[in-house]
This record gives sequence, C-alpha cells and structure tokens, in this order.
Amino acid sequence: MAGATAAATDTLDPAKQSNQTDYSRGSMIYNGLTSLDGSLTPQPALAESFTTQDAKTWVFTLRKGVVFHDGKALSPADVVFSILRHKDPATASKAKVLADQIETVRASGPNEVTMVLSAPNADLPVILGTFHFCIVKDGTTDFNAGIGTGPYKLKEFKPGVRSLMVRNEAYWKPGKPYLDEIEFVGIGDETARVNALLSGGMDLVASVNPRSVARVKSTPGYAIFTTQSGQYSDLIMRKDMGPGMSPDFAQAMKYLFDREQMKKTIALDYAVLGNDQPIDPTNRFHFKDLPQRSFDLDKAKFHLQKSGVTGKIPMVVSPAAMYSVEIALLLQQAGQRIGLDIDVKRMPADGYWSNHWLNSPVGFGNVNPRPSADTILTQFFKSDAAWNESRWKSAQFDQLLLASRAETDLPKRKQMYADMQTMIHNEAGIGIPLFLASIDGHSTKLKGLSPIPLGGLMGYSFAEHVWLDA
Repeated sequence: MAGATAAATDTLDPAKQSNQTDYSRGSMIYNGLTSLDGSLTPQPALAESFTTQDAKTWVFTLRKGVVFHDGKALSPADVVFSILRHKDPATASKAKVLADQIETVRASGPNEVTMVLSAPNADLPVILGTFHFCIVKDGTTDFNAGIGTGPYKLKEFKPGVRSLMVRNEAYWKPGKPYLDEIEFVGIGDETARVNALLSGGMDLVASVNPRSVARVKSTPGYAIFTTQSGQYSDLIMRKDMGPGMSPDFAQAMKYLFDREQMKKTIALDYAVLGNDQPIDPTNRFHFKDLPQRSFDLDKAKFHLQKSGVTGKIPMVVSPAAMYSVEIALLLQQAGQRIGLDIDVKRMPADGYWSNHWLNSPVGFGNVNPRPSADTILTQFFKSDAAWNESRWKSAQFDQLLLASRAETDLPKRKQMYADMQTMIHNEAGIGIPLFLASIDGHSTKLKGLSPIPLGGLMGYSFAEHVWLDA
C-alpha cells in the first residue's frame, strides 16, 4: 500500500500526526473512544457507550476485554492520560485547540471515564473520533514501539521509508482484521504511485489525479475508489480591503461561477456543485433547501456596476490550491463578457500558504475535509478565527455557532446550521464552486472499501476493513 506522503518526520505519536500517511498508520495501530462512520456520525469504539444530560458533562463506559498489543488491559487511566496529553503545551499536540475545551478528565469507576467541558458541546464524541485522539498506554513517552489496541501490531517502522504491520490476533472486534500483513510506504510523486500500482507492486495507492483515472480503469485488474467529501477550493474576497469591501463585488463574482462547466471540464466530474457555503452534501447538517446560485451574467453585471469597482482586478492563484488556476481562467473569460478585467497572478506552490493565502485581497484557499460542521464553521467563519479567510464578521453568526454547540435537540440544531449556511452564502466574501472528491487506485482483488468522507482510503481507516480475494 502506498500513501501520498513520506517524510523523516513521520510519527507514531497520535498527537503529532499531520498527514494521510501518519493517519493511515495510526488507524492500523490505535483506536479512539469513538469512530466516525460514512455520515461522520460517531459510533462506539473503545467506549461502548457515551452519555450526557447537558452536553457539558460526558460519561464514557469503556469496553471490557480490550488489551494493548503487549497484553496490558485497557483501563480508565490510559484514557485519562491520552486525553490530557493534548492540553499540555510540551506535547505540541496538533489537536490542542480542540482539547482546550476539555476542563477535566477522570476515572469515575473501574470501567468509566467522566469528562467535563468548559462549555457545552454536543459534538464531543465526533472530536474524540478523530485521528489525534487515539488512546495510548498510560505513561507512554516513547511511541516508536507503536503499542495500541488497534487491528495491527507494528513489526517495523522506518520514518520516511516504510512500515510493516502484522495482524493483531487479540483484536477486540471478532473476526477482524482480515489481512495477515500490510507493507506501507509513502510515494510523493503521483505518476510514480500510479506506476507502482499498475506494475503490480502495490494493491492500493492513495491520491490519484482525475487525469490518471482513465489509465487505471483501462488496465485489466485495476479500479478506482472515489470518496466524495467536503474538500473545496474557494475564491476569497477580503471584506476589509480591496474590491471585496463592496458586498456587490462579492455577489457579482459568485454569479460568475459556471459551476456545471467547472465540474465537467476542471474536475472531470469528480466533484459535486458547491453553493458558496462550506457544509457539503455528505454532511448530516447540509442545508439542501438553500436555493442553488446559478451562472448568471446579467446579475453579475448588475452587481458589478452597483459596486462601482473598475479597472484591473488582480486574482492570486497557485497549484497549491487545487484547481484554482483553472477556475480563475474560467472566471477571467466570463468577466470579459461583463466588462470585468481579471488579472490572474500565478504563484508557485512553495510558500503559497505562508505568503499569499491570508494576505491577498482577492485569491484562493483550499480547505480539507473536517469531521463536523462545527469544526469548519469555527475554524473558518467565526469572527475571531485565525483562518477567517474573508474577514467576514457577524455577531449574530458567532452567537448561533455557540448556541448550536450546546443544542442537543437534533432538529433544532439542524435549523441553526441551516441559518448559518444561509448567512455565509449571502454575506461572506467566499465563493465555493465545487466540493472535490478523493480518488484512490487499487487492484480489483482488494475488497471491502466504502467511503468515509474525512478523506480517501476510508477516511484513512481502510486497514481493518479490507481483504484480498484469492
């Protein structure tokens, strides 16, 4: 199996993992208290149940009979240690910002852990089902042995080169995993990855470009696996500087997206239409009744003239933001038809995120799938969020966001999320034309893959689900 990244910084410490290769390896070795299914709904894992009265105090009942790879039984102390690690700045956890809301974690019984949050959050079981919150052994400081409760045991780990996993005979899920051994490597170059698959050297490879799909499909014995997800590249029009200071300019640009054409010619149909808000159709809180904004040159022209914006509009793009170059060129062509002069400025991928992404008046971002509606709205649209791309600020939105976290009544919560999606669609300086799919390639002998929209490779948790046909 080949992932798309490999580096000397590859790690087996769940708190420090940061790419698909780390996450895939982590889900072979470890489990979380919960796991996320195909609709990103949390399901019981190491916790056989979780309950709350007020979304602030949560009680987790641990599964009995679970043992670590070295034979030690799972206990509440392991859970307490694993969660509290993220709050310690010395750990340098990638999930510290998510763990900060957890005030206390304690063993409240021989088989029970209680967590108290600083404010109610109905999504806590979702957060605990994400990669970083895997459960490790109490007191672990050296993670190179890779001792977890997961479906595979670590046999060999060479960071940046490869890892070798063997079946955990004592795994707590009856009959799983199916495979005896997985050899896992990272191959950064997409062409080399596809070649490795089609030459028979690999059974599964991550991150295939849409332009390689025909080649994989036309080779006997090979197939592709598509995961539609919430990943998107977005046009950002800052509200605090440049033409985006006029709300009409932002509206004009949103009407210039020929989304159907972009889906067909740019993403080669490996995408679904976006509607200028960030909650995609795979998400259980997606607001499907929000009227779809369509390509409309008359409305674009009306709003452009009303905005009073004239002259050349520089638009910053880069291969780093997937498809941004191609999307900008289509916008440029459409703009010419209404008297708008868009100057497409191509920047190299190297340094794009640090130099240009949050600094350009008009440019592009790229957002990877997030595990919940709350996570994406908090990280990208809350008024004081570091990654608030268009600097759109709304006190009403911020209040709704906090209230929705605490709302345990699902229909009420759904309505709050619908209202927030509508506000972003109407007011934010963000255009989201498409939600992009992840594409993996595999041998037709490999069975058991089904999409989990956190990313490709079943949200990186493929290892315990797949098998090889004889």
